[in-house]
Amino acid sequence: MIIYLIRHAETDWNKAYRFQGQSDIPLNASGIALARKTADALRPIPFDAVFSSPLCRALETAKIIMGNRKIPLKTDDRLKEISFGICEGTVVPSQMKEDFSHPLYCFWRDPEKYAPPENAESFSELYKRSASFMKECIIPLEGVCDTVLIAGHGALNRSILNAAAGICLADFWHFQLKNCAVSKILLESGHLTVLDPGTVYDY
Repeated sequence: MIIYLIRHAETDWNKAYRFQGQSDIPLNASGIALARKTADALRPIPFDAVFSSPLCRALETAKIIMGNRKIPLKTDDRLKEISFGICEGTVVPSQMKEDFSHPLYCFWRDPEKYAPPENAESFSELYKRSASFMKECIIPLEGVCDTVLIAGHGALNRSILNAAAGICLADFWHFQLKNCAVSKILLESGHLTVLDPGTVYDY
């Protein structure tokens, strides 16, 4: 079975470098256009099932990719983006990745030492829920479906890809996932293998 794991298309908060997390921000015009290009590129793929984060930026992306396919679409809270708690909506300052005294420095530079701000999630919590989703919703589809689409988010998708590729938390940002990046994962005999870490169909 082939899993197509897509990051949502662009939002105004992406463009403004704001922490979105679980804030429900819709796609902007550029995001809709990119999702449509991606839909055109994936049109030959006969998806058997579609899963999506319930956050509208991912759900909109999933619906555009689905097009006129008559297939089930299920949302799951475990596919939401990592929560940034009180930091959601704030602009990502340019010095955050360089100033080790910044409270979110470790989120980017040293994930193993990341201490979530108030009401935010840890990487451990993110990995736990994405693994639970894969175990309960995706692994059982082997032998039932040939192709499955999952629409998620930057950090959420990396937690799935990293687990499949055996990448440790220290290297969490190993895969570069732009908006609407499509990753391909093979599920065979219960084992996940990353075939394509993320292609953007922006032509």
